[in-house]
Amino acid sequence: MLEIKDLTCGYNQRFYLKGINLVIDEGGFFGIIGPNGSGKTTLLRAITRILKPKNGEVFLRGENIWHIDFRELARTIAVVSQNVSTDELNVGEFVLLSRIPHYKGLQFLETKRDEEIADNAMALTDTLKFKDRLMSEISGGERQLVLIARALAQEPKFLLLDEPTAHLDITHQVRILDLLKKLNKELSLTVIIVLHDLNLASEYCDRVALLSDGAVYKEGFPRDVLDYKTIENVYKTVVVVERNPVSLKPYVFLVSEEEREKHKKI
Repeated sequence: MLEIKDLTCGYNQRFYLKGINLVIDEGGFFGIIGPNGSGKTTLLRAITRILKPKNGEVFLRGENIWHIDFRELARTIAVVSQNVSTDELNVGEFVLLSRIPHYKGLQFLETKRDEEIADNAMALTDTLKFKDRLMSEISGGERQLVLIARALAQEPKFLLLDEPTAHLDITHQVRILDLLKKLNKELSLTVIIVLHDLNLASEYCDRVALLSDGAVYKEGFPRDVLDYKTIENVYKTVVVVERNPVSLKPYVFLVSEEEREKHKKI
């Protein structure tokens, strides 16, 4: 499992995370949600050793991540981030980059096995057909799938994703999250995902942690976290929470200012 104990960290002496305590079991689909600036991406960076804690520790399978060899950590955790400069590479070359942590000794080039693993990752994400196209020539949704393919080719046990559905239409959002859920179930891949959309988090995540002002406001099953009082307290806006009639999971409805004013008069 991944365990975060009393974590405090941030940037330039400004600490955005304060006293974070979380336990994420292997094989789960764990969502990190919260308003802009609440510390979601900062938490991912702390988990992946990009940010060093001021206080507290992050343990991976019982070992402090700062005591784990970097190559070994890269073979265990893969990250799908938002900003990756890749336009000069074709899709196949980009996905193959993820095999570097698995290189042995004086190996400088990918092997036949590396190519097979990369091709399999592209096949799983339905991106093998783009293998010879430049990254700059594919759409945003296709790009996100390629980013996931690269992470899968790393053969990780934990997959961390920072808002992989941002700026995508609902077709691509569902396609990507359905794929992640399938990989989670079939490969026992632990997924830790930052999401802005509360309804996507509710529908796909086994558990969620709601961050507010750099701290965990509430953590648990979506049905326990996504109630209207909690959401209104954290997001400072009026919502209605009902159950999705198909999945029976919480579904958050926004209420516009115009409608709020109408109901005040009734």
